[in-house]
Amino acid sequence: MSVDDQHEAGDAPEVDAVVVGAGFSGLYMLHRLRELGLSVRVYEKADGVGGTWYWNRYPGARCDSESHIYCYSFDDDLLESWEWSERYPEQPEILDYLNFAADHLDLRRDIEFETEVTAATFDDGTGLWEVETADGQRVTTRFFISAVGCLSEPFMPDFDGLDEFAGEWYHTSRWPDGGVDFDGKRVGVIGTGSTGIQTIPEIAERAGHLTVFQRTPNYAVPARNRPLEEDEYEEIRANYDDIWERARYSRLGMPFDSEENSARRLSEKEIHEILEKRWQQGGFRFLHAFEPGHVLSNEETNEIISEFIRSKIRETVDDPDTAEILVPTDHPYGSKRPPMDYNDYYGTYNREDVSLVDVDSAPITEFTADGIRTTDDHYDLDIVVFATGFDAMTGALLAFDIEGRNGHSLEEKWSAGPQTYLGLGINGFPNLFTITGPQSPSVLTNMPMAIEQHVEWISDCIEYMDSEGYSHIEPTEESESQWVSQTNMLADQMLFSEADSWYRGENVPDKPTVFTPFPGGLEMYRDICETVREKGYDGFELRRAADAPTAEQ
Repeated sequence: MSVDDQHEAGDAPEVDAVVVGAGFSGLYMLHRLRELGLSVRVYEKADGVGGTWYWNRYPGARCDSESHIYCYSFDDDLLESWEWSERYPEQPEILDYLNFAADHLDLRRDIEFETEVTAATFDDGTGLWEVETADGQRVTTRFFISAVGCLSEPFMPDFDGLDEFAGEWYHTSRWPDGGVDFDGKRVGVIGTGSTGIQTIPEIAERAGHLTVFQRTPNYAVPARNRPLEEDEYEEIRANYDDIWERARYSRLGMPFDSEENSARRLSEKEIHEILEKRWQQGGFRFLHAFEPGHVLSNEETNEIISEFIRSKIRETVDDPDTAEILVPTDHPYGSKRPPMDYNDYYGTYNREDVSLVDVDSAPITEFTADGIRTTDDHYDLDIVVFATGFDAMTGALLAFDIEGRNGHSLEEKWSAGPQTYLGLGINGFPNLFTITGPQSPSVLTNMPMAIEQHVEWISDCIEYMDSEGYSHIEPTEESESQWVSQTNMLADQMLFSEADSWYRGENVPDKPTVFTPFPGGLEMYRDICETVREKGYDGFELRRAADAPTAEQ
């Protein structure tokens, strides 16, 4: 019996849409689908909303986008009634904001907390998705929507002897709710990416002695965090329409102006003057010293910027040998996620109670009962913190079993790397949408801007399907292949390939090495998605329900 015949025979979904995850993406997706009059069920494995900001409670956890643009833009009442306290919001404040938004929009009644999705299977007979949860629930739905996030599946290195370690150990993205007592303890932190750079100064303030195990140094730019003044916030509110317009139609989803002069036409002295001004401004405004696409495509300009940051590190760190270990030389600035320094990260290494271990030259060989052994020493430790990041972009999607048409699994399809169309849909998986999925701008932008664009595109698509009588949508194999090729082509034209990064899956052993975000910027991507929509969802195959009215009717 065909899918259409099954629908005529009375097969009906229990809900119109299932959404997995109740962070920024899932909450907004629920709100938009409700506005369409659809029945929606959100599954969230945590006991509260927040997504990544629920789980990442480690000391120093903070957003690297400025607070006034790290929020929803679609609701004027939310913008008027919420006020951020600092330029860069800390984890507790972001979590408070998302709880406030969930209450403001009355979203909790459609969210099942402490419920983990374990599988989702497309039934070729009924044309519906069946979603299973760890507690044994099964629900059928027309649309299956992933809002699991890009950075939500922790990566833990496989160290020998960890089970023998007699002390405590924690991963930053699964931090205990009650916190960790570091006072007077010998603490080790493994990892100096964005998370490590945030938490290392905080832990150093409390630990008896801190040992940092660094494999790869990073370029950390000062955030220049500070409290927001009342008159400053009044100006932001008065100009929000313009702020959002500029953010939506920018490369990074941020309303910051790049310098008008191209670096190609400036002397090195003039470039340094611009960089110094932007260094004092801090944050991603530094990346806007020149057009970000130029910074990430022009080797000469990038090297000037990279060397500028290196010189700042050397100026800050007292010990020359320690400074050189902290100076990145193996990748261009911006080819990895650019970290922010909120609390004098480099200055932390001037403390007598902080040690730096270069595990690139002396790798960790094993954990012992008393600590960590490298190839040339042993370090006695009471607590170890893993700031080792995530199985990014694909890890959370592959953490549960997804089967599409003909029983084909997503894990099999992505065995050589993710394949999507626009990061929104996947050939072979009808009515599956991925919010900020692989091969969308996502982590290369201010995430709420990318999330809102995706959620609005998905909800507009579903509204179109229902109004026109379409039952299923699925990318064609050709459009998916072309999109993957276009994403790779753009990345190859930039400097991303010169870094071993989680953008390319290279932090996880045996993971396919493929550049996963779309590197063309949010503005270009938004224009592409809008063109696809205007052309009747070009690149997608739309199938009409048998009982839909025809033009003749």
